[in-house]
Amino acid sequence: MPFINHLWEYVVTPLSVLQMPSSISFAEILSYTACRQLSQMFLAVVFFHSSEYILAVAIHGRSNVTLRSLLISKNYLLAMIFSLLEYIVEIVLFPGLKEHWWISDTGLALVVIGEFTRKLAIITAGRAFTHLIKVYHDEHHLLITHGIYRFVRHPGYSGFFIWSVGTQIMLCNPISTVGFAIVVWKFFAERIPHEEYFLKRFFGSEYEEYAHRVPSGVPFVK
Repeated sequence: MPFINHLWEYVVTPLSVLQMPSSISFAEILSYTACRQLSQMFLAVVFFHSSEYILAVAIHGRSNVTLRSLLISKNYLLAMIFSLLEYIVEIVLFPGLKEHWWISDTGLALVVIGEFTRKLAIITAGRAFTHLIKVYHDEHHLLITHGIYRFVRHPGYSGFFIWSVGTQIMLCNPISTVGFAIVVWKFFAERIPHEEYFLKRFFGSEYEEYAHRVPSGVPFVK
């Protein structure tokens, strides 16, 4: 028996020591991955919405801006909650899915590109940019065709589309990536024709020529 106990300690103890670093390493990787990806998501969301409100106040004046300029709706919150739940479930059950850093970093790059595109659109348009579709023409509502609008008719929508899908690629969320792409695309596919109906009424042939020459900026939406 002493011989067997000695043999057990001789074989098992070194194996347990060898296995310990791998388990600790996995826990550290898991913790680092979750902290990095979720913190990037948190910062992206906070910056996007706070900057929307700040720019709206700077351009239109505080008295003309409401909390609706934060662009946080019930459906938006539900989508974000779903994406967070997907992330938690997947990182627990399929942690390796979140370790594809080239995918996550591509999503981060799309978040930055989308954010930059949308904010550039807002700054370029100035007072002509509003979060609500204008149904009545006023003196500040001009047809903007310079800057980024030379290349895209709706860079604000294009930027948000890229940003929203990019957040889910950044989290390596396959279900939410497809879901966000479909839902956001459908929203803009309905909104753009509605908005352009009024733009054609306001600017007539000038806008029609512009629309014929410049793409909308949202895939498969003319």
